[in-house]
Amino acid sequence: MTKKIFALALALVALASLGFAQQKFITIATGGTAGTYFPLGGALAEIWNNNIKGMNASATSTGASAANIAMLKDNKVDVIFVQNDAAFYAMNDLEAYKGKAMPNIRGLASLYDETCQLVALESSGIRKIADLKGKRVSVGAAGSGVEANARQILEAAGLTYADIKVQYLSFAESASNLKDGNIDAAFNTAGAPTAAIQDLAASKKMILVPVDGAVAQALMKKWAFYTPTKIPANTYQGVTTDVMTVSVKSMLAVSDKLDAGMVYDMLKAMFANGDRLTASHKKGADIKIATGVDGMSIPLHPGAEKFFKEFKK
Repeated sequence: MTKKIFALALALVALASLGFAQQKFITIATGGTAGTYFPLGGALAEIWNNNIKGMNASATSTGASAANIAMLKDNKVDVIFVQNDAAFYAMNDLEAYKGKAMPNIRGLASLYDETCQLVALESSGIRKIADLKGKRVSVGAAGSGVEANARQILEAAGLTYADIKVQYLSFAESASNLKDGNIDAAFNTAGAPTAAIQDLAASKKMILVPVDGAVAQALMKKWAFYTPTKIPANTYQGVTTDVMTVSVKSMLAVSDKLDAGMVYDMLKAMFANGDRLTASHKKGADIKIATGVDGMSIPLHPGAEKFFKEFKK
């Protein structure tokens, strides 16, 4: 009897070990708890856990793009939220990732627009990018993604930092300095509407400077991760006409080591449960299979490539 019990116990241990081995543990790196990435990441974990057999996914709060790329490179996480320009820099040893490249980063899907918004005081006389010459302009915090966007947009317009009075300010600092009249204009990259700009528009007469025409074409020709974007009229108080600009994209990225079959299943479950994404954050409504490779700045993971090819058939 004792031998039978021992044998049964061994069998149960073996079955439990097999079940554990079949578990798929996935950690999703998101962003700050007050941002957009965090609630979407939680929804993704729930979707994958409910729809993929053996999945054990969890979302963790992080410092967003830069921190996420570092954690993916160190194999501390499996899926990351990241801006497509940051992913491009990381893969190609550019900008803040110089000397810290991650050549094996791969794209999972593009999500929604992170819009480049150039805000100017109406009293500054700035109406187009060329008008920034000689003006006091915040280009974002030094070394930030916003600062890279600002520098590239200025270059596309034939300007350099030597042509403006550069201020390296976070957007919260920029908004405060615009209110006080200490600067004339500021760059910001964020989903529109952006709370800080809404607050500014409520107290000061401001405009959104378009990034369009030849400037946008030159920018997108050099940097393929930009896409044209319209900020609709009345997105901000006092801005009563549509404004054309450009956006980078938020996206999901993984390592090329992640199993292709799992990647395929993750995308299939994500796009089949858009209502859950939208319930977690309004930006979830912009996550669509039809735009899933728009602005994709790095090679797709083979599992993602297979998924999107099948969708197009």
